[in-house]
Amino acid sequence: MELRHRALEVLRLTDPEQKALAALDLHAQQALYSIAADAQLPAMDPAALPGRPERPPLRHHTEVARRAPGTAEGRAVLIHAIAHIEFNAINLALDAVWRFAGMPEPYYRDWLQVAAEEGKHFLLLRDHLRQHHGQDYGDHPAHQGLWTMCEKTADDITARMALVPRTLEARGLDATPQIQLKLRNTKAVDALAAVDILDIILREEVGHVAIGNHWYRWLCQQQGLDPEALYLELTARYEAPRLRPPFNTAARLQAGFTQAELEWLQQVM
Repeated sequence: MELRHRALEVLRLTDPEQKALAALDLHAQQALYSIAADAQLPAMDPAALPGRPERPPLRHHTEVARRAPGTAEGRAVLIHAIAHIEFNAINLALDAVWRFAGMPEPYYRDWLQVAAEEGKHFLLLRDHLRQHHGQDYGDHPAHQGLWTMCEKTADDITARMALVPRTLEARGLDATPQIQLKLRNTKAVDALAAVDILDIILREEVGHVAIGNHWYRWLCQQQGLDPEALYLELTARYEAPRLRPPFNTAARLQAGFTQAELEWLQQVM
């Protein structure tokens, strides 16, 4: 079977655990799949993507509950919110595999790895909700901000690489240490267990953002474009969210951002 076709099948799955496990399996079994970068995949109704469960209910981000970690319920809401981000990240990686034709084979392998690791993150967080809070994914409302940008950039792979991994997902590099600090300060057993999971997520998310940075710059090079100047243009054209400090400078440098880009963030944002 062809890998991009299978990625689309997994993207369309509606059960979150089934999708996470299928992404892990696809990565583990990738040697069994051919990659036809120029294969013509079936046209999809945008409303049919991604496959998603009936729960959680999706609301505007202003209508989603606050995630203060000072109470057990607040921590459950927080972990649920992060689990939802990781579930969406599975979809984003799978979409990057199936949607964009004509890329080098390593591109598809990279995003397949991302999909699998996001699946692992989701399963860790879902198990944490069940074990420590007696709750499950879907028990709290969530918002769909990550997928909205995915839809906006469906016809522009360069914009996708610029504005999803290296903009929206890179926000997690900045936010995670702050979340971990608040969790540690509670000294609760469940909070400290969550910190350990976030250590895994942060370490692997650096790699995911690095993949986005690599392919963004590769695409700019192919088109003879200045990646830093183009980024400013794309953030305006697609109305990307404004990033705010503090920024995790060490993680962003490790993920491939340049010093000039970090200085621009500090000055403009």
